[in-house]
Amino acid sequence: MTPTAQPGNRITDVDGIEVGHYQRLDDQVSVAGEQPGSGWATGTTVVTVPDGATTAVDVRGGGPGTRETDLLDPVNTVRGATAIVLTGGSAYGLAAADGVMAGLEAAGRGLPMDAHGHVVPIVPAAVIFDLPVGGWTQRPDAGFGRRALEAAGRDFGVGSVGAGTGARAGALKGGVGTASLTLADGPAQGRTIGALVVANPVGAVIDPATGLPWGGEDLEHHGLGAPEAGQIAALAQLSAKGTVLNTTIGVIATDAALSVAGTRRLAMAGHDGLGRAIRPAHSPLDGDTLFAVATGTADGPPPPPMPAGMDADTPVVAGLGAAAAVVVQRAIVAAVRHASPVAGIPAYRELLSSALR
Repeated sequence: MTPTAQPGNRITDVDGIEVGHYQRLDDQVSVAGEQPGSGWATGTTVVTVPDGATTAVDVRGGGPGTRETDLLDPVNTVRGATAIVLTGGSAYGLAAADGVMAGLEAAGRGLPMDAHGHVVPIVPAAVIFDLPVGGWTQRPDAGFGRRALEAAGRDFGVGSVGAGTGARAGALKGGVGTASLTLADGPAQGRTIGALVVANPVGAVIDPATGLPWGGEDLEHHGLGAPEAGQIAALAQLSAKGTVLNTTIGVIATDAALSVAGTRRLAMAGHDGLGRAIRPAHSPLDGDTLFAVATGTADGPPPPPMPAGMDADTPVVAGLGAAAAVVVQRAIVAAVRHASPVAGIPAYRELLSSALR
């Protein structure tokens, strides 16, 4: 049974953000090795963005597969996306964004172009390399994107679903994870920030000395206890991932009102969380990419005044930046914590079942 993201700890705690998945996973699926892989084991995740939100992106990996990321540069004209696509299928999977565009156009959502109601939806996308899991030619297309968009809502699954269906995290099964928190004090008091991440890194997400995720101080949040000695040894003996083509991608969202530049700084700060949870991160063949969205719907207190020449949202960005790293780290751990086995790729929750509360 697919685990469900819980209110109070999911990206959709930010008002206006919705998430939908679509995946195909065959009962019999194999990973490419001496023989080609076979069967379906891939999917697409769509994060819809409310009108008027600000969107940005930060790409840190050396081998990204992306669409429309240049449009989100702060020096360019468009301020926000209509939806963001995270998908399997490597560069082929970018076709899923076409289906999302078609669905949004049918709903009349996008940049208005004329008096006749014509719109152009802005749909940035990023991909993971999951082609060796299942058949090489069985990858997301426009239909995956359209179905994921139709499934979008505040409730959604985590683990081996959507774009995380064929994901691997080091030697373990990867997947989709999410987290959120609301700041209790400081300049960003009252603002909520959340993250959704598809974890598919070549780097390890587990400390081989302890059998626990990197950043062990957060164990209670994830319902984790201490593994047994035999489980730690079994984890340490797992072989490394069989491919160096990887990528961890995701979306950070907040209800704060931020400039495009401030929103981009959230995406940049989120990569700190990626670096905490994955070792190594940002390799030359990873495509590590984080989008950020600021909806501007929060009712928190106004930030303190800034000196002339400085952006008014700087104190809020500073507070949210630290939180962005936390929610990204938690989302990556959650992705591995909730993933289920696919194609014989071992899952953390099976190997360490006695450590899960």
